[in-house]
Parts: sequence; structure tokens; C-alpha cells
Amino acid sequence: MSRMMIDCRTLPSESDCSLTLMGEPEEVMRAAAAHAVDVHGHTDDEELRAGLRGALVAAPVDLPEGAFVQLIDFRTDRIAEFDAIEDEWLAAIGGARTARWSVVSEDRDEPGRYCELVAFPDAEAAERNSKHPATQEIAARLSEMAGTPEFRNLEIRRVRAYPVAAG
Repeated sequence: MSRMMIDCRTLPSESDCSLTLMGEPEEVMRAAAAHAVDVHGHTDDEELRAGLRGALVAAPVDLPEGAFVQLIDFRTDRIAEFDAIEDEWLAAIGGARTARWSVVSEDRDEPGRYCELVAFPDAEAAERNSKHPATQEIAARLSEMAGTPEFRNLEIRRVRAYPVAAG
């Protein structure tokens, strides 16, 4: 099940509470109800629970406005080897890594075609990451394995989490 979130800043409040809770849906609901009772003085009843359920949203990926994402489009029939090389890169770059997270997806309509989305705090961090010797070495190995990838450099303009659809 996907992680869910409730952010007090999105709920009517006189206290300007900034608490955000994230986790499995039932965990978040229990903690949010306890917080609403303890901190905000609400009564734990069906009305409160309905309001909390309405505020429950899918937890967004940590990607604030101004962040930078690199989309890498590549083809390979050796994705397990790709994953192993990426693991080697993680170990080699260590604390110098500026990438925050990545997602690798396979194109359902074109098996063997993949896209990797890599997030950075900003474009400068992405450039430092790309220039690091560990990244240069791994990039060369990946190009030998998967050919020349296509890169798209994307600056984040908006991130939006949507409430869970009813039913």
C-alpha cells in the first residue's frame, strides 16, 4: 500500500499547527486523530474521522518547487546488470552524491526501453553529481551496456498531491 499523509497546514485551525504525518493509511489516521484530540482539543468521533479521511493524500515524493529532475531514456536487455552498476555507483560516490532519489520504469509499449528519473535539489547539484569521477566512470560503463541514453533536464515548476478518491 502507498504511503499517505495528513498535513495540519491544510486543515482549518486556529493554532497554525505545522505538523505533517506520513505512513500507512491506518497509522496516519490513528496518529492524526490522537494529535487532533491532544493538541487541537477535538473529540474523536465520526465527524473528526471523516474530516481526517478527506485530508488524507498520497505522500508526495520529496520534490519541492525549484528542484531539478533528470530524465534518462535508454534501451537495454540487461536491466539487472544496469541495476548492479548503479549500486556500484552508489558505493563509489558515497557522501558526494547529490542525487536524492531515482525511479526506473520500463515502457509497457516498448519492452527493453527504460526511463530513469533522478531528482536533485537544484541544477547545480546535478552538475556536480555528473562531473564526479564515480559518475563519469559508471556513465561510461552504462553507455557500453545500453548505448547512448537521451537526457532531459527538467526544472520543477509545481508539485501537487491529490486527495484520495472516494470509492
